[in-house]
Amino acid sequence: MGELRFIFHQIRSNPLSIAGIILILVFGLIALLAPVLAPVPPDSPDPYWIPRYGFSPTPQLPSSEHILGTTQGQYDLFYGVIWGTRTAFRVGIQVIIAALIIGIILGSIAGYFGGIIDEIIMRITDIFFSFPFLVLAAALAVAFGPSLDSAIRAFIVVSWPPYARLIRGDILAVREEGYVEAARAVGCSHSRIIGRHILPNAIYPTLIMASLDIGAIVLVVSALSFLGLGAPEGYADWGQLTAFSRNWIVGPPGNPLRYWYTVTIPGLFILFFVLGWNLLGDAFRDILDPRQRRR
Repeated sequence: MGELRFIFHQIRSNPLSIAGIILILVFGLIALLAPVLAPVPPDSPDPYWIPRYGFSPTPQLPSSEHILGTTQGQYDLFYGVIWGTRTAFRVGIQVIIAALIIGIILGSIAGYFGGIIDEIIMRITDIFFSFPFLVLAAALAVAFGPSLDSAIRAFIVVSWPPYARLIRGDILAVREEGYVEAARAVGCSHSRIIGRHILPNAIYPTLIMASLDIGAIVLVVSALSFLGLGAPEGYADWGQLTAFSRNWIVGPPGNPLRYWYTVTIPGLFILFFVLGWNLLGDAFRDILDPRQRRR
């Protein structure tokens, strides 16, 4: 009960954290209710393919038939942003969970055992750090073959090194504590010492970092889709929808804002989704950081 009171106190003490939680809950509700908000056409082979109503390159303005209008190529914008919410959750959570698992395992092994094992793992992470993050991810996405799954795999490959380095540093600080030495003295196995005694006291900064990175991953994967290296054309993805608007950011002479919705609406979805995860990361920091408990 005391733990729950502490959690609620930390959340209430930071209004921005509450805003982040509300934003993510709203997006979660949109993703959950996507089949209700934007029903899948009966002849659609995949609910993530946006219904198309012609082939004209000129977007249609919002109407009773298309609530938010259509994009270049006549894809329904409302359907795209609603189902794109599910895509955003899938991308962010898959990449972060996979990268977090890889980073924690490798960082724990490096920090706990040290020596040549530590050197090998850390030099591999240095190789990844020597390349610009987005450039390396784009190159891997091209190598895997342009698709959303390829973009996810590419970002898993390039996202684990920061977690490995962070958890390694925290484990180096924890592994010499008295309770760890006591566990060694009574004959506990290495896996038990790491999993039971070290990780629970070293993992909080890594989890906080992961919660902050979910929004960033969605943002950069959207960038790959914008460049044509992520989701295929017609797939419900916010980056893909933003790419459709590149020729219509400025409307015809005399009415430059005519097609404002084509870029603004998917852009706002990206903005608030990333903002929500960043604010939620602050809430996790307040809850998980042991130093907050001493205040």
